Amino acid sequence: MTSADGEARQSTVVGPVSKLGFQPGQIVIEFGYDDDVDEDFHDGVEDAIGQPVEDSDYDGVVDAVLLWWREGDGDLTDDLVDALTTVEDGGFIVLLTPGKGRRDRVEAHDVQEACTTTGLTASGATPVGPEWVAQRLVGRR
Repeated sequence: MTSADGEARQSTVVGPVSKLGFQPGQIVIEFGYDDDVDEDFHDGVEDAIGQPVEDSDYDGVVDAVLLWWREGDGDLTDDLVDALTTVEDGGFIVLLTPGKGRRDRVEAHDVQEACTTTGLTASGATPVGPEWVAQRLVGRR
């Protein structure tokens, strides 16, 4: 990878990672990791928090959850409820769903319905790499 390639990757990752609210020292757990995730974004989150992201076996409380979720993965509402049980007060969930053009894309109304049921509010969609879209989910005030 050339220096220019590294700088381009850095600029496309740092913006979304920062915009979603990842900060140094946060504990972040990840669910739904598979071979189709955006590795640059995953690595960017680790760079931002200054440590590896915890895998789904972690059993402590966390500051944030990365939830990679695709159509066909089950029930989004159930997965959001499970994710909420791990998040410290004031924490957040970043829901990552496939973007346009993928067969496993999640419809916006499905995300909205799951958020309404779980008492979460979603931010606007932020593109993450060429195939994923991220939304920051927080509890309603």
